[in-house]
Parts: sequence; C-alpha cells; structure tokens
Amino acid sequence: MAGLRVLITGMEGFAGSHLAEYALARGARVFGTAFPGASRRNLKGVRGIAVVPVDITRAAAVQDALRNVKPDRVFHLAGQSNPKLSWQDPESTLQVNLLGTLNVLEAARSLPRPPRVLVVGSADEYGGAPSSAPIRETHPLRPDSPYAHSKVCQDWMGLVYFQRYGLHVVRVRPFNHVGPRQALGFVATDFASQIAAIEKGKRAPVVEVGNLDVVRDIADVRDIVAGYWILLEKGRAGEVYNLGSGRGVRLRDLLRAMLALSPAAIRVRVSRSRIRTERPRKVASIARVRRQTGWRPRMPLARTLRDILEDWRERGA
Repeated sequence: MAGLRVLITGMEGFAGSHLAEYALARGARVFGTAFPGASRRNLKGVRGIAVVPVDITRAAAVQDALRNVKPDRVFHLAGQSNPKLSWQDPESTLQVNLLGTLNVLEAARSLPRPPRVLVVGSADEYGGAPSSAPIRETHPLRPDSPYAHSKVCQDWMGLVYFQRYGLHVVRVRPFNHVGPRQALGFVATDFASQIAAIEKGKRAPVVEVGNLDVVRDIADVRDIVAGYWILLEKGRAGEVYNLGSGRGVRLRDLLRAMLALSPAAIRVRVSRSRIRTERPRKVASIARVRRQTGWRPRMPLARTLRDILEDWRERGA
C-alpha cells in the first residue's frame, strides 16, 4: 500500500514501534503521536517516521493532529496498558483510555475523508470467568479491573461510532503478546530481565516467580501488529476480532525454555508478592480472524524468547 498515510497513536510504545516498522516496510507514510516528553527509546533507529507530540486526552490537540496528517488509516494504540497500575491510579487509566479513544474517534469522523480506525481492546475484557475451551469473541465480557473496564468501554465506543456515524471502525482484542522493547510488569520481560541481570552479576542467581501453573496464550508482538494491519485491510467494519497464538503455554514451560537459553546456573523461587488470583487457563480462539482475513501467527515461540532475552542483555539489565 505505497503512499498510504498511516497514523499510529502511542507510536513510542511497545506495539506502536513494531507497527511503525511494519507499516514502513509496506511503503506507507508513517506518522505517530507520542506523549509530550515521553521516552522515544523504542523508536531509536526507526527511520522515515514523523512523530507528533500529543496528549490524547486533549481533544483539540488530537483534532489538530488528524487534521494535519490527513490519515487513511488510524491505529489507536495509545493508552494505559498495565492492569496492576490501573488499581493504583484508576482515574488516570480511565481518562487516558476512555477520553483518549473518544477524542480519536471524534477527530476521525470530523475529517472530510474519514479514515479507517482500529480500536485496540484487550483479552482482559473477558475477565476471570473459567473457560477450558478457547475463548471466542462471543464469550461474555466480565471485566475485573479498572483497566479491563476501560477496554470494554473503548471497544463499545468503537462499535457505537460505526453504528451511529458509519465510521469504518474495526475492533480487536489481543491476548498476551511479548517481544523486544516490552516494559517490565509482563511475564516474559520479568523473567528475561532477571536472567540478564544474573548473567551480568547484578543479582543472586535466583529468578523470583509467581504462579507458574497458569496457561496463557502468548504471541509475538510482530505477529500481532501484522494482524492489526490486515484487519484494517480485510476486517469487517464494526466487527470485533481476537488476536493471539491460538495455543496455550504453561508459564512453567515458558520459564524453562528461557532458562535453557542462558549459560548461568539459575534457581527458581516462588515469591508470595508475585502470586495473583487469576484464571488458570486463558487461550484465544482465532478462527474468526483466520477465516475472514487469512491472518495467522508465524513467529516460533523459541525465537521470540531468544529475542526478548537478547533485548534485555543489550539494555544492560
């Protein structure tokens, strides 16, 4: 899609930076918003992008950004993405995720040629209700944190703007995705950062963990952003799609695979502070997105884990 004008909100973030690279590789002209003063470490070495400092909770600033860029596609990734942090600061989580999404949708519909918009929700919308089978998009939504509630509201707001204004909105609920550049606070990065620090002699040879018996759907962020891209090309307006690997991985096996990549002799210790009450199994059904768009994950988990560990080694963990 050479010449396509793409706007990525939150481009300085984990997934946003990978999506920027993906879009550039497809010949798009890439613009992105970044919170004023935020670190742009993730964008280091990414050439050919234009970064627009914008606080997405400010409607006028968002309107100006979209009016100036005139995007054909908007990927709305900006927001507060940590469920744990949402309990510590629920007000900010709701402001950024709800008000930010409202501002983006309003700005998009006000343009003479409204763009297609991807609204990124979360698998956390499904909450903690037990389910041994893969979770389909029709599964009841049972949000159980301020973060999850904010994502349900984003999701439904996107649907309302499609129904009320005919805006081409596609909604997506990604499951756990990991990869290089991800911040701490997520399982794979927490493991990798500790291993890298042990290798450098910065901590005792012990990895502290929580409950390793839970099963999660873990996909590579590079597969997920490819899914975002194809959904705005082939996904149905107003529809919602799960994105994930479609298979479950026990965290014990994930940690074992990552430890096998290190030459260090490392012990594992369960820390009570890291144990949370959570659903024992959470795996996506990706039948809808595969059937309607042909997308499927391609990155082997072994490569993903190796890339994450190398990233933390380079960070000087």
